[in-house]
Amino acid sequence: MKSSSMSPRSIGLVCAASAQGLIGAAAGVSAVLSDYPVTGGQMLRYAVAALVLFGVLRLRRIPLLRPTRRELVRLGLLALCGQTLFNLFLFAALDRADPATVGSILGATPLLLVLAAPVLGGRRPSRSVLLASLVVVAGAAVVQGLGGGTALGLLFACGVALCEMGFTLIAVPLLPRLGAWRIAAYATAMAIPQMLVVGAFTDGTELIRMPSGTELAALLYLALPLTAGAFLLWYSALARIEPERAGLFMGLVPVTAALSGLVLGTGAPTAGQFGGALLVGVGVVLGMRAEREDPAEPVAPAASAGSVIPPVPLPPGTERLRGSAEEISARPATIVGPPPTNRYSPTPPATSAR
Repeated sequence: MKSSSMSPRSIGLVCAASAQGLIGAAAGVSAVLSDYPVTGGQMLRYAVAALVLFGVLRLRRIPLLRPTRRELVRLGLLALCGQTLFNLFLFAALDRADPATVGSILGATPLLLVLAAPVLGGRRPSRSVLLASLVVVAGAAVVQGLGGGTALGLLFACGVALCEMGFTLIAVPLLPRLGAWRIAAYATAMAIPQMLVVGAFTDGTELIRMPSGTELAALLYLALPLTAGAFLLWYSALARIEPERAGLFMGLVPVTAALSGLVLGTGAPTAGQFGGALLVGVGVVLGMRAEREDPAEPVAPAASAGSVIPPVPLPPGTERLRGSAEEISARPATIVGPPPTNRYSPTPPATSAR
């Protein structure tokens, strides 16, 4: 009997759901690190994760490709936007706004991806996926709840959402040549000196201290499953499915965060949160069905006067590349120019800081 393997699309969906599930499940870890220096803790986290990622690259005999100058700039922006600024904006927002407010604004990221990713990739946004993203955002808002905050806090929260979107869109053009493993390793390593510079100004000599046993366990969780694992899963997903469809799974973050509270005994989900989780699930299903019913079409270039442009057939959907995580590459339609996360806060939103 022949064993049937999963299609690249199915693998991408599983990777996207797993990555966002890990981010949401880590929300409770932030409270454990509330007394630990933020930048120092994240620097340690990224250092451990980078060592693990580069170690795995060596074990799997994946060669370290030297990034071009353009790729190096994009990797630096990826680390700056998706990790360093993301966390700085997040902590600033949490100081000035309720966690529910920050989480609700961050939950709008799927809608931003649906609008931005197709345009940057030269495609028309899908109406069906746009509708699905609205359902996901509504469900995430119901799960997270609404809160209040200052105008500056809302501004920082919007910055967090933009950084979350950049974490996806900046990485996509790097996937065809570098692959998910190298991007995760390179970007994580580049975030270490960025956090060191920030920490030198914010924490000074108290940048790093010996963590307690509980803090050490939290840092290891954030370094291994959340950073090394979730980053790799997310970039593997982006190599197989469009960013806007992968972004729909960001609605799972507040859902898994609420469920993790139930498992850890830190809180019990309400009936409204279960209803919001159902909305998120409906939105994700609608987004996946839209790929068959309303495929994204390339935007045709404007024709010059007197010229005739013959119709260009769309590439068949079966041209998705198969291969291991380190060899995966994005489909032409997904190449655009763009969680996971440990956000240390006594009362974190339903998402974790990268």
